Amino acid sequence: METIALAEVAAVLADPSRATMCLVLLDGRAWTVGELAKAAGIALSTASEHVTRLAGAGFVVRVKQGRASYVRIADPRVAELIEHLAQHAVTSGAPPRVTGLTSSLRARRLGFARTCYDHLAGELGVALRDGMLAAGLVDAAGGLALTSRGREVLARLGVPVAAGRRPLLRDCLDWTERRDHLAGALPAALLDRAVDAGWVARGGHRAVRVLPAAGEPFAALGVDLDALSGVAAP
Repeated sequence: METIALAEVAAVLADPSRATMCLVLLDGRAWTVGELAKAAGIALSTASEHVTRLAGAGFVVRVKQGRASYVRIADPRVAELIEHLAQHAVTSGAPPRVTGLTSSLRARRLGFARTCYDHLAGELGVALRDGMLAAGLVDAAGGLALTSRGREVLARLGVPVAAGRRPLLRDCLDWTERRDHLAGALPAALLDRAVDAGWVARGGHRAVRVLPAAGEPFAALGVDLDALSGVAAP
């Protein structure tokens, strides 16, 4: 049974267009089928067929908003699977070709700060994990856990800490830094708060732009933004 399930997952992602669509959806937002078709460079009818296949396999769900229909990743576990497979593809194969200034800047921006589904990744994401550990906001002695000091700091920053079925904190291997960043319900809430408060802004291709207002809140989280490489994203 496990062999069959693994083969089915591999078959779903074996098609380059479906794989591209899944990678696009890793930015955590809902996309229309037309937008996915454009991103994958395929016809709308073909994209619709691919979405049906992905939905049938549990990779994506369709969401209705008024008259509009959107597609998004089904849940964080699917996003983690896709991210890990993408990481494996990069580390086990030839490095991606950078063919010009635009692609070079894009690669640098993704390496500095990007979304990994619904949380921060890249150099900024890894620095956030290191900073929260160093500042005593997170304890890793017996597995990742939020400390009482961490709850106080997050409360001051307006980041909700809600209990639920999803783990609050867990490690996620960063495919550009080759070190762990933080994933889970708390990092997801932190990214939402950072966007809403104007600390960061989402860019294209999953890139994240750090805004001037980020200095103080990120310092409270143990991150010295001036010490990072700081690649801006349009």
